[in-house]
Amino acid sequence: MPEHSLKIGLIGAGRIGLQHAEHLTSRIPSADLVMVADAYEEAARLCADRCAIPFATRDYHAILDHPDIQAVVICSSTDTHARIIEEAAQAGKHIFCEKPIALDLPSIDRALNAVERNGVKLQIGFNRRFDANYRRVRQAVEQGEIGRPHLLHIVSRDPEPPPVEYIRVSGGMFLDMTIHDFDMARFLIGSEVEEIFVLANVMDSPDIAAASDVDTAVLMLQFTNGVIGTISNSRHAAYGYDQRVELLGSAGVISTGNNYPNTAIISDERSVRRDQPLRFFVERYTESFVSEMAAFVDAVLHEGPVPVTGRDGRIPVVMALAAQKSHIENRPIRLSEIEQ
Repeated sequence: MPEHSLKIGLIGAGRIGLQHAEHLTSRIPSADLVMVADAYEEAARLCADRCAIPFATRDYHAILDHPDIQAVVICSSTDTHARIIEEAAQAGKHIFCEKPIALDLPSIDRALNAVERNGVKLQIGFNRRFDANYRRVRQAVEQGEIGRPHLLHIVSRDPEPPPVEYIRVSGGMFLDMTIHDFDMARFLIGSEVEEIFVLANVMDSPDIAAASDVDTAVLMLQFTNGVIGTISNSRHAAYGYDQRVELLGSAGVISTGNNYPNTAIISDERSVRRDQPLRFFVERYTESFVSEMAAFVDAVLHEGPVPVTGRDGRIPVVMALAAQKSHIENRPIRLSEIEQ
């Protein structure tokens, strides 16, 4: 362990929590993960055993009360994020929190006020900002390689929907899935969105309809700088995890394709084909998850700014709430309507 390492506690040992635990213990030398907590104690113990974490507990307050722990990584259920952020801030811990901060703005604002009041750092887990493909698109915008941006198109489709039990508590497609695309739109263009219009439906998931959610959506975004954006979402893409971007500018276009397990292409008398794209986000975005956590650790250790702020976490929730309202009322919604 390096002389100057960040002592961290992990709250939540589910799928994403376990992934962060593996990265913190094996790929980020300046991180020292000393304790993991989960409401299901067996999950905490399994995570601790798998990643050689010294302590496991059912009660996350043990992490907040630990005098040597400097930062927490919050990967618990969405409905606990804002409360734990407040408690961690009051305990003087720096905070990394998975998205979203909460499903409503008052809860988010209380959490952000606690962070500011106690002078701790807060980074939100929008990992796609750290993906090499998307960072290259952002670089093209910053350096003017394609001229002035005109039209942004984001494709984000999952290979299969999550369990309906998860959908019922997730806040729905726009707050759980599209929220990544909302953040990506802001990041890539470097401008805010002022208006959203949604067309959405349930195409082949009766359980999702019963949970009052949708599985297919197209969203139109109007940016304050004049750029027009579209987002194409589906919870069921039979061919795999579809993650693409195209940005048309006044002097050219930049696009990113899917990531594949290999570069092999088979050509014969019947077809030209290749293997399917990487199947899900754990495979597709592994390196971006490592990079975002390394950036958080570095920001705390060297007293620098975090790359994804609490404000960056709040705005996509406003966008998601606008999308929900647009879907219900079948009209464009200005984000200022949500802030009223």
